[in-house]
Amino acid sequence: MDNAPHNPLINADLAPVAIEERTWSSWNIAALWIGMAVCIPTYMLAAGMVSQGMNWWQATLTVMAGNMIVLVPMILNGHAGTKLGVPFPVLVRASFGINGAHIPAIARSLVACGWFGIQTWIGGAALYTILGVLGVFDPTKDTDLLPVLGITAIQFASFLAFWAIHVVIVLKGVESIKVLETWAAPFLIASGVALLIWALLKVDRPSALFSSQTNYAEGSNFWKVFFPQLTAMVGFWATLSLNIPDFTRYSKSQKDQALGQLIGLPPTMTLFCFIGIIVTGATVIIFGEAIWNPVDLVAKMGSPTIVVISMIALLIATLSTNLAANVVSPANGFSNIAPTKISFCTGGIITCIIGVLIMPWRLISDTQGYIFTWLIGYSALIGPIVGIMLCDYFLIRKTNIDTDELYKADSQFKGINWRAIITLVIAVLPNIPGFINAASGKSIFPPVFDAIYTYAWFVGVLISVVLYYILMQSRPSSERTSS
Repeated sequence: MDNAPHNPLINADLAPVAIEERTWSSWNIAALWIGMAVCIPTYMLAAGMVSQGMNWWQATLTVMAGNMIVLVPMILNGHAGTKLGVPFPVLVRASFGINGAHIPAIARSLVACGWFGIQTWIGGAALYTILGVLGVFDPTKDTDLLPVLGITAIQFASFLAFWAIHVVIVLKGVESIKVLETWAAPFLIASGVALLIWALLKVDRPSALFSSQTNYAEGSNFWKVFFPQLTAMVGFWATLSLNIPDFTRYSKSQKDQALGQLIGLPPTMTLFCFIGIIVTGATVIIFGEAIWNPVDLVAKMGSPTIVVISMIALLIATLSTNLAANVVSPANGFSNIAPTKISFCTGGIITCIIGVLIMPWRLISDTQGYIFTWLIGYSALIGPIVGIMLCDYFLIRKTNIDTDELYKADSQFKGINWRAIITLVIAVLPNIPGFINAASGKSIFPPVFDAIYTYAWFVGVLISVVLYYILMQSRPSSERTSS
């Protein structure tokens, strides 16, 4: 491989991971997923389902189904990372071309920047609560909002303090993230189970928390709610199904990456959403209102010691999720723009800066906007990219890719693969009218587009796989033999 300084397509962070340096076991991969899955958005994920009439087991099964579905492309795309040892921005050069790869890489990076900002704001809110409980300031008197920002100075300072922790870890590199996830995973699971036990002990009749009351007892309208929520569940981790090679490139074997993901993703997501549902049901009995946000719940627990310990657990959960899910991918994506000038650490710092500039506290809205506009919206974009990558790797190239070719400007992957770009545009188009309807809250386009949008990720994957395969088979024979 040409790893010389003059090669503009490679740096130490984007280069293939050598076999002897692939040290991540199935437990490391599982711990990675536990660290990412145990977070406040996961805890609150079932809020939209319950608010629309599902009961506890319907919502829990919907979460499980969505994560079992997204696990499939996760393991399949992870296969390429483990076999080739390359990160997502380099792998996608095979399907989109060396120059065209910037489109999916930056699309993924910008979504991650949005999520990074949101998670950092949530962690900052937990830190804000800790400072209030410790008497550093009086939250009831902290009402003066900063101009332009629309939040108080102490809220902004808490946000920046939590943000700074991310910066320190980013500067230490990917290995520090692995260490954090491995140590945090058992603690996070224990914290979630402790919260569940608290809920069961605080109510007089724990069986009341498992009531089967539902608006869909006869199942007549259940599917109208189920499929949008299922798509949202897939959308929750759809971005990771793109850049999972960023992590599986460090796996010791295909068994390690597949087993680790199977153990870490669906069980953790299902368990933590279940905890969120049951604990929130308990808050209705204990406090007389449904408290979905664990930060608000912990603040009501009374004992300063319990509040501080719980908030620290929330901080660790948010930190472990944010670093793995929302920093690694954009750091590699930005590095891929100019490998000789932007390292992983520099890309990570760019991510952190964008996460502040977008003012994430303005992005968080009601569950309707969160589910239908944010999650399903970007799953409509991510689905086609996943479809193109999987079709290219498994159906077109039969998993055989010359790794060296991914780093040569004059290789078979040079320039832009316009077949991938055309496929991406066409696969996204059917979901745009439904997205506009959802984002605007108006029926600008006919209801049929809302129905299509309900299945955004699935529609995008199906169209992209079929269309990309057809277009690639139409290549001149000289191009087909070279791949």
